[in-house]
This record gives sequence, C-alpha cells and structure tokens, in this order.
Amino acid sequence: MEAIRQTVKVKNNTISIVLPDDFNAEFVDVIVLPSQDKEYSIPQWQIDEVRERTIEYFKNPSIALDFDDVLKDLENEL
Repeated sequence: MEAIRQTVKVKNNTISIVLPDDFNAEFVDVIVLPSQDKEYSIPQWQIDEVRERTIEYFKNPSIALDFDDVLKDLENEL
C-alpha cells in the first residue's frame, strides 16, 4: 500500500491534492485531520541517534540487521 501525506491549505472550505504521476489508483480513501504543526520538527535527540548509528554502520557494515530476520525473531517472541 502506498500512502501520501501532504499538508495543504484550506481555501473556502476546499482543498486540492495533486498526486504523483506514478500513483495508479482508481479510488482512494481520504482522511482529513486538522494539522497539528505547520512544520514537523524532528527532536534533536533523534537526529543525534540516527547520526551516531550511521557513523557506526559505516565503520562496520556487518552490524546491520536483515529486516526479514528481525521480523522472524519478533514473530518467534510472540
């Protein structure tokens, strides 16, 4: 399933959503929620964590986990 998230301005109780050229669907579900923030900001601690993990990965790529293996491990724990 492909999801697209956009923040759009409401004008005269109307919105317009432009879909990418490669979006191929005859019907879509639309959920309208008031926007919480005009701009989403990522907390600094999370930015720092990702940067640290990226540096460690580049030093030693073998520490990366295979996504399918992680899913199997999680399923086995349930």
